[in-house]
Amino acid sequence: MTQILVVTGTSTDVGKTIAVAALAAAARADGLRVAVCKPAQTGVRPHESGDLAVVTDLVGDLPTAEVARYRQPLAPETAARRAGAPLLTLDAICAAVRRLAVDSDLVLVEGAGGVLVRFAPDLTLLDIAVALDAPAVVVTDPGLGTLNHTELTVDALRAAGVGVAGLILGAWPEAPDLAMTCNRDDLPRLTGVPVVAAVPAGMGAAAPQHFQAAAPTWFTGPPLWAAPARPDFTKENA
Repeated sequence: MTQILVVTGTSTDVGKTIAVAALAAAARADGLRVAVCKPAQTGVRPHESGDLAVVTDLVGDLPTAEVARYRQPLAPETAARRAGAPLLTLDAICAAVRRLAVDSDLVLVEGAGGVLVRFAPDLTLLDIAVALDAPAVVVTDPGLGTLNHTELTVDALRAAGVGVAGLILGAWPEAPDLAMTCNRDDLPRLTGVPVVAAVPAGMGAAAPQHFQAAAPTWFTGPPLWAAPARPDFTKENA
């Protein structure tokens, strides 16, 4: 059975892509075949490296799918509209995930910015998670303001009927300040969701071998991919 996790952030630049790489590395170390889908990549020219390249540079070669790419660094809907490009559809995204799921044990679906960022006028990561019947992992900044941002994100996911499997602190510094230390304790209490990992700051620049060896040590508790399996897209749902 293929497990699917959607990975969202509380905002932009909270370490979502590095968290996806960490999840992929930890799952691979646990013996899983991992694939990653990026429904929309923005702010990148056609032949430039995007977020999926960041993941494979750190984790090594794995199956990936980028459904749409837009040059301007904007929300996908806005970038598509300004470029006169076709808008993303839920069917196209789900089809890409299902293709990856055929030969994978775990598919990670990386969103764009926060959970309500639009891929199309009526399409957010909430709709994708519901269509895939997939739980979400929320990547958040550890600093001041994260309690509000994380609670709002978790509330939005739950209101849509999406389970929240865990929180990941996207960039945990060597010397966290008082707010960060308190937030790490307060986030599970206020959201009801465990902090399952804290990714050390700067790991996006780590050597691949170091990253792959270290990533499994950042996670605590039962593996997120050990959650109850979602629909088996390798069979009749493919």
